Amino acid sequence: MWRGSIAYAVLERIQSFPARSKAPIVVTLILTLTLVTFAQTKPRARDLGVPFDGTPGANNAITDVKGVEVGHTTLILGSGKLEIGKGPVRTGVTAIHPRGKTSNDAVFAAWFTLNGNGEMTGTTWVEDSGFLNGPVMITNTHSVGVVRDAVIAWKVKHGTPDMEGYWWSLPVVAETWDGWLNDINGFHVHAEDAFHALDVAHSGPVEEGNVGGGTGMVCNEFKGGIGTSSRVLDAKAGAYTVGVLVQCNYGRRDQLRIAGVPVGKEIPDHPAYGKSDDTGSIIVIVATDAPLIPTQLKRIARRVSLGLGRDGSYSGDGSGDIFLAFSTANPGAVGTKGLHQLTMLPNDSLDPMFLATVQATEEAVVNAMVAAETMTGVDNHEVIALPHDRLREILRKYNRLQTGVR
Repeated sequence: MWRGSIAYAVLERIQSFPARSKAPIVVTLILTLTLVTFAQTKPRARDLGVPFDGTPGANNAITDVKGVEVGHTTLILGSGKLEIGKGPVRTGVTAIHPRGKTSNDAVFAAWFTLNGNGEMTGTTWVEDSGFLNGPVMITNTHSVGVVRDAVIAWKVKHGTPDMEGYWWSLPVVAETWDGWLNDINGFHVHAEDAFHALDVAHSGPVEEGNVGGGTGMVCNEFKGGIGTSSRVLDAKAGAYTVGVLVQCNYGRRDQLRIAGVPVGKEIPDHPAYGKSDDTGSIIVIVATDAPLIPTQLKRIARRVSLGLGRDGSYSGDGSGDIFLAFSTANPGAVGTKGLHQLTMLPNDSLDPMFLATVQATEEAVVNAMVAAETMTGVDNHEVIALPHDRLREILRKYNRLQTGVR
């Protein structure tokens, strides 16, 4: 799926270039696809021996919640000096369908902002109605508008009104800023890129790192991007699944902690920005199949903050830390006629859900950094990947390396 996303993104752009310019781009595409094939087999955080609490689902991804699908469009073009409108381009779009791309059934949802220096459209209606109707999209800061409009066009094309019968939409589109690596003012994300992310969304393993909306993102001054994780509760807690997906673009190097270890202080070289403030943002989406109503989902969304705290975030003034949680239980709840019979967990049964959210958030961020690869973008800004070997050495130094792993 990811290979198709990148091929689509590059080939679409090639068509508009002069013939003399196409050959080197085709070569770049071939090299990119080769790297993608390799990337699909690269390790995740647990494979490196990073210890995490809790039991993950089969894919250790948000898609372990039945029905959830994730798709990406990844845009990588050009190099060298920034020329606004031309590149370099390091950006994209990520789409999350709560019940799959063919469903028109809204889900109970809630959102929470830990620090508001960011954007997530559509949240005022999520707050008032308690429902999320349609996909959640994530992109860069200056592409929110085009992606929002594209979602409406995509829904109109599919020819069905919302569950209440109205031909209208208030899409949820979130952002983080990728201007350190991407020509963000060149507006390289187009409607067709959003359409593609929506159309290629799939269940199963989720592509991580330099993909989709996370393509040009930076996390703790290492390369960041998309990451995901999940937790399955034990049988006595209902055997429910909690899945988390992050687009991480936040944090200071010296604050990064992995498995309780001050990894950022141990690897101080090659910081991305070279300044002391917390630059960037993070979007976190939490999915669960547990029967929760919006007030309970609001409580779940707040717990994301504690997972980020485990990784060293203090949610700085310049960081937009915005979270949304939804439940795929109670299908048909948004219907307009008659009484609705709903199920919900009692509040005193939520502790395992809270803990699972914290654990999955902590791991999703680390998975994003482990999957990401070193990237050079505008004006030759280079952001290094979290070095796997050094991470293992540091965990071993602090007696935190999980044994039995390569």
